[in-house]
Amino acid sequence: MAVNKRWLFVLAGLMWSGVGGYLIYLAYGWLRPLPSGRAILLASAGVLLALVIYRFGFSRLAEKNIKRISQFKDRASIFAFQSWKSYIIIPVMIGLGIFLRKSPLPKQYLAIMYIGIGGGLFLSSLHYYVWLVRPSQLERGDER
Repeated sequence: MAVNKRWLFVLAGLMWSGVGGYLIYLAYGWLRPLPSGRAILLASAGVLLALVIYRFGFSRLAEKNIKRISQFKDRASIFAFQSWKSYIIIPVMIGLGIFLRKSPLPKQYLAIMYIGIGGGLFLSSLHYYVWLVRPSQLERGDER
């Protein structure tokens, strides 16, 4: 099924925001029962990790996806919002998440990683939304 490539930006943004939000929600549930000082300390560590993951990982991947999608003509497969390599990585990441949740690792420490990855995904999803509001030079054929 082919869709206008603008929908690919919407789908990618929603997917990244949704997964990021879900991971943060899980972490919140693990931190909520803790004393507030400890929860704030652990959440702060997760936010710092999220900024690092955003800056050095997911933002670059989002920009790469944006460049790839921008180069499509007008329409593309609805599944083209991610590269084929990402479809291989997704089940691995889901499996790792399930493994970690079932592991004996204390959930309060796991929350740091979940906030980090979830926050990085959520922040990077904003790149897709910004592109929708203000298409880049790539859309006009310019180099970045």
